[in-house]
Amino acid sequence: MKIVVLAGGVGGARFVRGVREAVRRAAPDAALANADIDVIVNTGDDWWLAGLRIAPDHDSLLYTLSGQNDEVRGWGRVGETERVSAELQAHGVTPDWFTLGDLDLGTHIARSAWLRAGLSPSEVSRRLQQRWPLGVTLHPATDDEVDTHVVTTAGERLHFQEWWTRHRATLPVARFEQQGVAEARPAPGVLAALEAADVVIIAPSNPVVSIGTILSVPGMREAVLTAGAGTAPVVGVSPIIAGAAVRGMADACLSAIGVATDAGAVARLYGARPAGGLLDAWLVGVEDESLVAGLRADGFAAAAVPLWMRDLDTSAALAAAALATGLEQARA
Repeated sequence: MKIVVLAGGVGGARFVRGVREAVRRAAPDAALANADIDVIVNTGDDWWLAGLRIAPDHDSLLYTLSGQNDEVRGWGRVGETERVSAELQAHGVTPDWFTLGDLDLGTHIARSAWLRAGLSPSEVSRRLQQRWPLGVTLHPATDDEVDTHVVTTAGERLHFQEWWTRHRATLPVARFEQQGVAEARPAPGVLAALEAADVVIIAPSNPVVSIGTILSVPGMREAVLTAGAGTAPVVGVSPIIAGAAVRGMADACLSAIGVATDAGAVARLYGARPAGGLLDAWLVGVEDESLVAGLRADGFAAAAVPLWMRDLDTSAALAAAALATGLEQARA
């Protein structure tokens, strides 16, 4: 069985770890036993800083799945120091609102060296994954640079990282722009993974700048819709619980495009397949069970399940629910 997950950010990383654990816990004769897991990773948050290519979503997945993630902060490497970053800031090379840990810098230096040597982002990703056993295969959504920029209502243009990290998503947004996305193509391995998929899961990641960016790569949305020769169900997991973002500032991104911070509104942003949208099924939190009937009426195979990923057990339980929903849709 092949499972393909579209993911970005810390929430996506925790969910993918749950998928891996759900597969590991499956009985030997279960449909999930020995499943292959491929993850298509958002690259819209990537940027160049101090001559280094930074890939936050990819590295969140890399560190979380390898056990190197700082679980207290929720991002970066465990046991980090920040001496090099302090030196870079003292020289005025990097801004004081974006601090990189020394171990994390090692990853960025390696990535940038390989890119300058002529490797593609996909090839770099494969090299980085060789260091630790991840139990999944990570694919950048595209090898082309599609850095997200924010145009504020005041007309100021910022890289997404400055709007998100420095301004904490407080500046009013006129629009998001994925620079160069019209010319981008899915990275090598992405389309093949989708073609072989038995189920596709949209992780509880930011629907605007993470999942939205992945789906904006030309050919990607169509590949998701036709995954597994058109037989693979697409199951989405809500990043919104009881009207609030689970992590980060997805509410600010949703507001910027005129979508309410509501689990049902996000489902309708993706759309139900019977109505020409993307999703076959949508999971909301038990706190939002009142939304299920309306979602079903709109063509979603909707269900309410516990969404909070507080630890490995709850993450695995959520992933198992998403996979079970996918298997049910495949049999329907």
